Amino acid sequence: MKKVILVFIFMLMPALFFAQSAFDKFDGKDGVTAVIVNKKMFELMSQVKMDDKNTETQQYLSLLKKLNNLKVFTTSNKKVITEMKSTVKTYLKKHPLEELMRINDSGKTIKIYVKSGSKSSQVLELLMFMDGGSDDTVLMTLTGNFDLSEISVLTDKMNLPGGIQLKEASKKS
Repeated sequence: MKKVILVFIFMLMPALFFAQSAFDKFDGKDGVTAVIVNKKMFELMSQVKMDDKNTETQQYLSLLKKLNNLKVFTTSNKKVITEMKSTVKTYLKKHPLEELMRINDSGKTIKIYVKSGSKSSQVLELLMFMDGGSDDTVLMTLTGNFDLSEISVLTDKMNLPGGIQLKEASKKS
């Protein structure tokens, strides 16, 4: 019996260590623009020597060290938008994140969710879904261990879709 359990555990290990995110299915899909930045890239970006002693630049470099993963998926394909909505809904049922803010403006709906750490301003995961109405729909997920107030620096430097809304969310926290 022990051998059967051990074999079963070894069979599951790759799935546990190399599990993909629920949103990875949008990577490479027709009609979807995907930007994926992994921890290694954040580490490399944070090690770049900059002569700029600007406080905002230093905050940006400090934040990069705290990030694990950034995924942004953008589409205007109606079928994919429906699939994104469904995937986000299912994900939120399995991984209960706290709604940080919701914006309804001119046919656009923007929802931002977070998984907080030990402090209320500490974020382990941030999920933003922007249903663009007639514009592009954007799904963004960011993982790491960072402070919500640091997000505005990231959105400014990386020019992220939905960055204005994230900046507003960080100000309200």
